[in-house]
Amino acid sequence: MANLSKEIDSFFTKIMQVVENKQEVLLGKCESGAGLTNTQEHILMLLLREKLTNAKLAEKLNISPAAVTKALKKLQQQALTISEKSVSDERLVLWRLSETGRPIAEEHQHHHQATLATYVKIADTFSENEQKVIIKFLKKLEKEF
Repeated sequence: MANLSKEIDSFFTKIMQVVENKQEVLLGKCESGAGLTNTQEHILMLLLREKLTNAKLAEKLNISPAAVTKALKKLQQQALTISEKSVSDERLVLWRLSETGRPIAEEHQHHHQATLATYVKIADTFSENEQKVIIKFLKKLEKEF
């Protein structure tokens, strides 16, 4: 078991090195070439589906509203997002994707799908019983956080 604990520690160390200052784990490299952070790209991806307020974006990303504001400011400077007042409540500002931002958002969504497909490919190399054990382990580990 000591060997397993060392492998787990090494695994988390590698993850932390990869995702430092990021809000998500994606495998491979982003191909948009836009020079955006994962958070900025994730905001664009969320705006593919619907217009959202700053607060709703913060909630979905589990980050502070201030961090969302900072990311949106850069996205707006690059003409990737557009802000507009809500028709039902003019106090609310809704964010939507610009046509320039759409290809980047779609690429980020594809990156998400490719990451999930890799997880499925790896999981399929384990038997159903082994997968159940892995799930049980991950759930117990998650509770420790």
